[in-house]
Amino acid sequence: MKKRVIQTDQAPAAIGPYSQAVRVGDFLYTSGQIALDPQSGEFLSGEIEQETERTIENISAILKAGGLSLDNVIKTTVYLTDLSHFARMNHIYEKYFSGNKPARACVQVAALPKGAKVEIEAIAIAAS
Repeated sequence: MKKRVIQTDQAPAAIGPYSQAVRVGDFLYTSGQIALDPQSGEFLSGEIEQETERTIENISAILKAGGLSLDNVIKTTVYLTDLSHFARMNHIYEKYFSGNKPARACVQVAALPKGAKVEIEAIAIAAS
């Protein structure tokens, strides 16, 4: 199977040596996303709700560039710097995945790039 790098200016540019996403066959794997503004590249620090929303919007833009949508997501991994934010993050997350609940892992980590409170990565599939 061929590997195809997915790149869009509708999501933040990578801040390291990685691709926004890679598609292999019917699967698309996003890199972890944080609340970076796609146009300025600036980190949008704020409450966990705002960070979660911007993070998922970034994932959505990457999926769109790969010909998919959030409905195609089959697995996410959520990284939180404080598990006490879980319920508040979950409230926003559920708005984006209300009808299509992918499998998910959520873990607490010591720190995230740019001081982010949340980072999310996703795996999506084109086939139904």
